[in-house]
Amino acid sequence: MTPQQVASTHQKLVSDSQDLVKDSGTNEWQPPMPPTDLIFDDGEPLESSRHRVAINTLINSIRHHFAERNDYFVGGNMFVYYSSQQVKNKDFKGPDFFVVQDVPPDPARLGWVVWEENGRYPDVIIELLSDTTEVADLGTKKHLYEKVFKTKDYFVFHPYKANSLQGWRLDNYKGYQPIEENPSGWLWCETLKLWLGTWQGKIENDDAVWLRFYDEAGNLVLLPQEAEKQHAEAERQRADAQQQRADAQQQRADTEQQRADTERQRADAERQRADAERQRADAERQRADAERQTKLNGALQLLQMGMSVEQVAQILSLTVEEVQLLM
Repeated sequence: MTPQQVASTHQKLVSDSQDLVKDSGTNEWQPPMPPTDLIFDDGEPLESSRHRVAINTLINSIRHHFAERNDYFVGGNMFVYYSSQQVKNKDFKGPDFFVVQDVPPDPARLGWVVWEENGRYPDVIIELLSDTTEVADLGTKKHLYEKVFKTKDYFVFHPYKANSLQGWRLDNYKGYQPIEENPSGWLWCETLKLWLGTWQGKIENDDAVWLRFYDEAGNLVLLPQEAEKQHAEAERQRADAQQQRADAQQQRADTEQQRADTERQRADAERQRADAERQRADAERQRADAERQTKLNGALQLLQMGMSVEQVAQILSLTVEEVQLLM
């Protein structure tokens, strides 16, 4: 390099340094802003109607179970954005079901944008498998949820395969570890403190084996309509029990009334018997009095005819004293 070139290069470096010093006083470096033109619907339909019902069943049952809480968000079939590169690649990731703990519920969210949620990722994810997504759900997605999202609990289930439930719990050192099933075939979700298991029944006219939540005691976590139906049934049973108690009380009252009526009828019959007995005694006394009076009248006539007291007493079966009283 010639002396002239060295001098020229030095002069350019000095000039660039002065410009940098000048700019540093007024303009600070800013990190690139995250993208804002996000897509929240790619127009792709769900695999089947059963997949849609299964997602809604999980979401609605969690909302009903945690109705008193306002510190979580539950979503389903929603995009989760976690990096600018993902947006550029249009690598849309939408878990079928996910829960994030300790965040405002905000039902107005169109998706889950990690950089707008203080870096929070889903704590629980459930993917509903299908023949076209099973490989990705058990491969690339599982790897993403384990290594990038660090989602604590990950489960998969095929709505058309009753025995397809699998789950993993994140270990800080070993990564995802399989969750052992209980004797009922359920898997424990530590984050939600709920069991995940299958349930045979009809939802939206589809009789199938569904993925459902169970509480720690093993009770099915109900959907709102199931809870309403259960409440109505309990009210009906309560009303029936109350009616049965009222009917039993009425029967007891009727029985008591019948017993009182029977007792009164018995007393009336006893009184009538006593009255009849008294009437018979009165009639007997009247008959005896009439018979005695007849004898006395006959005795008086016989005495008047000149018979002796003894003769009259003997003829009429009277005592001598009775005949003497007539004289």
